[in-house]
Amino acid sequence: MPVITCIEDLRRIYRRRVPKMFYDYAESGSYSEQTFRENSSDFADIRLRQKVAVDMDGRSTASEMIGQPVSFPLALSPVGMLGMQHADGEIKAARAAEKFGVPYTLSTMSICSIEDVAEHTSSPFWFQLYVMRDQEFLADIIQRAKNAGCSALVLTLDLQILGQRHKDLKNGLSAPPKLTLPTMLNLASKWGWGLEMLQTKRRFFGNIVGHAKGVKDASSLLSWTAEQFDPRLDWDKVEAIRKMWGGKLILKGILDPDDARKAADFGADAIVVSNHGGRQLDGALSSIRMLPSIVEAVDGKTEVFIDSGIRSGQDVLKALALGAKGAMAGRSYVYGLGAMGEQGVTRALEVMQKEADISMALCGEKDIRQMNRDNLLIPRGYFSEYE
Repeated sequence: MPVITCIEDLRRIYRRRVPKMFYDYAESGSYSEQTFRENSSDFADIRLRQKVAVDMDGRSTASEMIGQPVSFPLALSPVGMLGMQHADGEIKAARAAEKFGVPYTLSTMSICSIEDVAEHTSSPFWFQLYVMRDQEFLADIIQRAKNAGCSALVLTLDLQILGQRHKDLKNGLSAPPKLTLPTMLNLASKWGWGLEMLQTKRRFFGNIVGHAKGVKDASSLLSWTAEQFDPRLDWDKVEAIRKMWGGKLILKGILDPDDARKAADFGADAIVVSNHGGRQLDGALSSIRMLPSIVEAVDGKTEVFIDSGIRSGQDVLKALALGAKGAMAGRSYVYGLGAMGEQGVTRALEVMQKEADISMALCGEKDIRQMNRDNLLIPRGYFSEYE
């Protein structure tokens, strides 16, 4: 068993183990990938302020997210096709999150269905919704999430139109993979992944196949999804979805203070400062650069989470110190899942929590909820460089 000390250790194993098209799907952004890169590099420019001679006994990383107690204020972000990173990936990630005491968010575009995940877990999970044109499907999937006992709906607002990701087009990304010659040659070197995939029946988009009208196989699925993301999504549609859902609502994809104010006035239980991991609008600012202005804009009316670029426990601390109530991470646990299955997701969470705990102590804090701007050293002009 390799010694795992950081998320990067998991990424290296993940890259060796998972087929290229699925590694590239996770580890890429749209167009030039500028925003994808800066989501992480902008965290590195913010430094932590060391404090000494402070009693560090009895430290705690426990907190709450939308009223839910968490062992560490980090939710697992929704990731499409997670079951292609590792067989039954959504089930394994959800189980790891449940045991660790943090929220798991299931994507609309998951391989394992809502019902699959509910059957294999005992704690409520969050469900992420993409708004589709098919109103019958939309109403049905919301009802299915309610029937499964999902404790929050995470409504993604920044994917009305799909951003172009060059690597996915070049790789011919699909689930399951199309058996072209380059793909078959690559799969031949990923025999461990292949053996596990042969042992599961879950290889298609479980929330869609058999549920959307006319979608019964891979070919009909491709044509359905190509035309289904609803570009007409606006605040009126968000309100209609809130009424259908009737529970806690988290709005994901907020990257502008004006949109944040609208979401807070709308009454969202939380918003997620996110640029979709750099996979949508390339050239947008990183989530961490936008976080303070959004926290200021909502003025405590709603909880603020941050997604995009979280790769360490220190990243979580920096986000909390800048006003976030919690963070969400996708790639960090995908690396663990692809590398080692459920155990890898658990290891990713352990690594990040331990790093946050130790770094928090060295910053002179013993309760993660007390992290604040005084714990940071920020370059001059970091947040005012752009107009």
